[in-house]
Amino acid sequence: MRLSRRGFALGASAIWLGGCLPGGGLPEVARPDPALEPGLRPQPNPAYDSWIAEFRARARDRGITETTLDRAFRGQGFLPGVIERDRNQTEFSRTLEDYLAIVAPEDKIRFGRGEFARQRAALQRVEAEYGVPAKVMASIWGVESYFGTKRGKIPVISATSTLAWEGRRGRFFESNLMDALRIVQTGDARPEQLVGSWAGAMGHTQLIPNAYQEHSVDFDGDGKRDIWSDNPIDAFATTARFLARAGWRRGQPWGIEVRLPQGYSGPLGRKNRAAVSRFRELGVRPARGGSLPDHGTAAVLAPMGAGKPAFLVFHNFNMILHYNPSENYGLAVGYLADRLDGAGPLVGDFGRDKHGLTLEDRKALQLGLTRAGFDAGTPDGVIGKKTEAAISAYQQSRGLAVTGEPSRALLQALG
Repeated sequence: MRLSRRGFALGASAIWLGGCLPGGGLPEVARPDPALEPGLRPQPNPAYDSWIAEFRARARDRGITETTLDRAFRGQGFLPGVIERDRNQTEFSRTLEDYLAIVAPEDKIRFGRGEFARQRAALQRVEAEYGVPAKVMASIWGVESYFGTKRGKIPVISATSTLAWEGRRGRFFESNLMDALRIVQTGDARPEQLVGSWAGAMGHTQLIPNAYQEHSVDFDGDGKRDIWSDNPIDAFATTARFLARAGWRRGQPWGIEVRLPQGYSGPLGRKNRAAVSRFRELGVRPARGGSLPDHGTAAVLAPMGAGKPAFLVFHNFNMILHYNPSENYGLAVGYLADRLDGAGPLVGDFGRDKHGLTLEDRKALQLGLTRAGFDAGTPDGVIGKKTEAAISAYQQSRGLAVTGEPSRALLQALG
């Protein structure tokens, strides 16, 4: 979940930010997860420490006890890596083709269909209560935490306090830090359970503390609003309740893939909504045939241009954007939801990139680099820093001009 008011997410050893424990004893210092990269483990920062001292006073004024503060901040600290991630969010920095390749590749869809089937009864119970389709909740589950298998390991207290101190969205993150402390104080979760994304999003569907406090549900009736355990039903219900409160319309779809006629010059973009009858007149057709369904005013999105995959989106697409305001995110959730429910891949073709390569070409290039001894990472067709570094290393080893850029010549050379 990305950051919105409505909610959706260390070279030194860990440091404790509260001094001595009551009674004068030294605190037990939590050890950082060794799987986390250095920037996501606490590092010394005197300015941050001063901010924390001031924040603790504000928290006490708002009813957070000293005991809660001591428990919650033990082992926490400044995480420079979360600031870097706040500046480079994938759903805003990548093309739709790259984003879909990252969050909805075919192997994930195959895995997700099994998980969807396994949780179908629970998801249908939640759908009956809140009206949000089971496949949409399953898709958010998949996008946010790979169907519960990757829920994040970054300490929420450290992440939210770092971003609150940093200040770009200081009030927002301080509010989430305060709500994280309330989660600890009420006993909904122990401090060590509060781990998640760089932005403080937690659990199966990556809820930030603000969203948890406002929307969380004890759906299974066990006395806990538990989004952290291996049972995801409370997280499903919380997400569905969030979307229902945002205005989800029961029984209506998010959108469909469409074909635009050659030379299409009609309304484009989410702000340029029109009646479905208008789009019919302009020659917009469902990508899989038939006639356009009418679910009220709609918008045509063609994020990579009119000649690439395009979509007609309805009211409920905008409800997904309450969860994360990126249009790429909304399209990915809709696409993955349909795929989990048995639909096929996109009909439209993204075609070749600026280097003349298709997605499959880029996957082959990554595989070729790795075979040649230059680790290009997961062969997903997305050219990121690791692939660029592998290209540069290969070029240097062959006495070529070092550009770090893919090309057809490089693909051919890798065989």
